[in-house]
Amino acid sequence: MADAASRAEEQVARVRDDPAARYTLAREFYRLAGGPRRHYGHAELSFMRWSLARGVLAPETADPPGSPWWRAVNEGRLRDKAEARLLSAGAAGTPGARSVEFWLDFIRTPEPGRWYRAHNASIAAGYLRHEELAAAELQVERFMMNVALLRVLFTHAMLARPRLALGPLALFGPLMADPRHRAVQMYLDLGRSFPPGYPVTAPVEDAVLDEHALARMLDYGVIAPRLPGLYAFSAVSLEEPRLTALLDDGVPAYAWPHADRRIWYVGNTGPHLRAIARLTGVRLRWDPSPRWAGRPRAG
Repeated sequence: MADAASRAEEQVARVRDDPAARYTLAREFYRLAGGPRRHYGHAELSFMRWSLARGVLAPETADPPGSPWWRAVNEGRLRDKAEARLLSAGAAGTPGARSVEFWLDFIRTPEPGRWYRAHNASIAAGYLRHEELAAAELQVERFMMNVALLRVLFTHAMLARPRLALGPLALFGPLMADPRHRAVQMYLDLGRSFPPGYPVTAPVEDAVLDEHALARMLDYGVIAPRLPGLYAFSAVSLEEPRLTALLDDGVPAYAWPHADRRIWYVGNTGPHLRAIARLTGVRLRWDPSPRWAGRPRAG
């Protein structure tokens, strides 16, 4: 009989070119489980619905085709969860990756911190494994990849290290980031932040300046000043030291050349960002937004 890893790979292979079936596989991990595990997965499934709507999970033969990078990262998470579920049910084998061990730990003891560790370990592994695929994507897509990563790392810290994430507002962190509550979707849902289609052909600076004001306030006013600490916390929590290399002197740098780092400053403008930063106990670290030709300065 095949071991858990082989059976998990077979499950993922069956849904590889069927986006709706991918979603069903992801959903069944929670909804078919007995006990408290049923109450998790809101943010993960919300993000996956956004991915489906964008078309990034469409097969390579679709018109237009999906994104090789988003498909690969999604598959990794599906595979890790499937393998852990099979192992927990008594299938032969041992966990093939640390992320699978974390999912197995969550299945045995469903608890918010364990869910974040498992989910984010799968995400981080996918990012690091498929950086070459990411580099082939358009610039605005790579920007979105970095935002998605920093959001999931921040939300984990809201629960596990609330003072790091929110400073004097730390008391609210665990409640707002509890993955059993639907409210957590607002931090991980990029649907309010970026264009809905794939591929996005607009210049990245336009996409940033068109981002919803509250989302930009979160990204630039709350998260950006904390990125070195957030990535360091995640590197330890997820046992993945390579995560800290995905920053370039405090600026997101996944599949992102140093020559383009000033693009990250585009949305860093407006007194409201300074105010929210002070409210959470930090100061803005990045340079002020440059004035981009053809666009008025937002703020």
